[in-house]
Amino acid sequence: MDEEILLKIEAVLTSVRPALRMDGGGIEFVSYDAEKGIVGVKMQGACVGCPMSEITLKMGVEAALRDAIPSITEVVSV
Repeated sequence: MDEEILLKIEAVLTSVRPALRMDGGGIEFVSYDAEKGIVGVKMQGACVGCPMSEITLKMGVEAALRDAIPSITEVVSV
């Protein structure tokens, strides 16, 4: 697995964590499928079960990761 991409993924997640923490939530990096460009994350805290977490995941986290790393095609909650 490409160490540089993993570091970029973690950097992006670090940048979005403060916003999630303000609402009592969090996010943890779980996996990256380089062949498919899919990042797996685990939502934490208040984000678990929150109806807005899917919007946060797609419109916030996925958008930020795709902007930073064009090879990422999707972010999924695992």
